[in-house]
Amino acid sequence: MGELTGKTVIITGGGRAALKDGSAGSIGYGIAIAFAKEGANLVITGRNMKKLTDAKEELERLYGVKVLPAQADISSGADNEATVRGVVDAAVAEFGRIDVLINNAQASASGVTLADHTTEQFDLAIYSGLYSAFYYMKACYPYLKETCGSVVNFASGAGLFGNFGQCAYAAAKEGIRGLSRVAATEWGKDGINVNVICPLAWTAQLENFRDAYPDAFKANVHMPPMGHYGNPETEIGRVCVQLACSDFKYLSGETLTLEGGMGLRP
Repeated sequence: MGELTGKTVIITGGGRAALKDGSAGSIGYGIAIAFAKEGANLVITGRNMKKLTDAKEELERLYGVKVLPAQADISSGADNEATVRGVVDAAVAEFGRIDVLINNAQASASGVTLADHTTEQFDLAIYSGLYSAFYYMKACYPYLKETCGSVVNFASGAGLFGNFGQCAYAAAKEGIRGLSRVAATEWGKDGINVNVICPLAWTAQLENFRDAYPDAFKANVHMPPMGHYGNPETEIGRVCVQLACSDFKYLSGETLTLEGGMGLRP
């Protein structure tokens, strides 16, 4: 029996992605593996249904948990609140409860300077990241209140340090940090734990960023002092599990920075 057996976790951006060695190639999928190992039922969302169904097959086969995949694209011009409500309603109908919300999903046009950024590129980051977190937090709040649950949101060093070529991404991530602090203030009385993680992980997406925008990659992505990037499952995923466990309650509203084995720094 795992620490979270019988609990329900929603992970946005949880489709399967793998590196060449077969390990988790995205933060969302690494988090899903970490929670699956603790016995949690999973609701994973994303835009690519094949990645979601691939994740469901592997997670259920390897760890014996139940996984509900839900295609959900939060974007400009869509009825995003209805989309999110559909995911949350399906989660409650399937599992009867929501204990943890992980707002990991984020798309952006990284590598494009502020002067060259289009409105469409800016909207891509704001909707997929900030608006997504906003809608999921609103929809999940009544259920998280019932379970005294946890919210883990993802920000980034891009916002903390003003990374070159990441204006929309940084704006979305700083908005998420502000939203999280307000939620921590308002929801603390309800027993809901709210935290932010700013990770640096080696992922398939980061590999693509390196190949497509080598100058921006060189300017923004630096090897952590410990000599390796954060592992999506064993480091970042495990931090999320710890924050969700009843015997590990970090100070709600704090920002955690996880950089390649450096541990946690508020």
